[in-house]
Amino acid sequence: MKNRKRNRMVGYDYSRNNLYFVTSYVKNMECCFGDVVPVGTGRDLSLHNPDENNPDENNPDENNPDENNPDENESEMILNEYGIIANNQLQWLEIQYPYIELHSYIVMPNHIHAIIEIDSLKLNLIRKNDTDQLNSEDIKIKSLSEIMGAYKTTSSKLIHQADYGTFAWHRSFHDHIIRDEKAYQNIVNYIANNPNRWNKDKFYKKTV
Repeated sequence: MKNRKRNRMVGYDYSRNNLYFVTSYVKNMECCFGDVVPVGTGRDLSLHNPDENNPDENNPDENNPDENNPDENESEMILNEYGIIANNQLQWLEIQYPYIELHSYIVMPNHIHAIIEIDSLKLNLIRKNDTDQLNSEDIKIKSLSEIMGAYKTTSSKLIHQADYGTFAWHRSFHDHIIRDEKAYQNIVNYIANNPNRWNKDKFYKKTV
């Protein structure tokens, strides 16, 4: 698309060691990964109306911890078959790419959040201890876009195989470079509290 907004930082090496906060959502924001319910009740929160004045989903306020720790009734995300696939494939990233560490993450009804760390030192350690002479020397650190592309491709394939043939992720994803401990802690809290603020979320959509 000619006028499509650029999401990546121009000239930045997204394969370098860093912590990245990523968000990816389902095409048309379709809710297909499960439901958010109050803890212990099983009641679907999608019956509530969203708050139009919600904070930016993709840029939690790093300087205002109260925004990321709402005083609300505790809720939880209940994953369905497709949500479990989305969740498992996030965990698969650490297995597929030994230089990745998955920090906080969550699968919501129509999107995922995750803190992904790229750490080349982990790969160096594998090479040092590679007594079986595996192909660790040939491992090339992929960029964040390649990693997320692999996640979306593999999860889509498995979801299609689970009889949801029309499933699709939105074409791109959002990322945010985490630059200090304060930002990290606020984003961790933001992710943990996502179910509590689902009906105020910019991705909120009523489920049928």
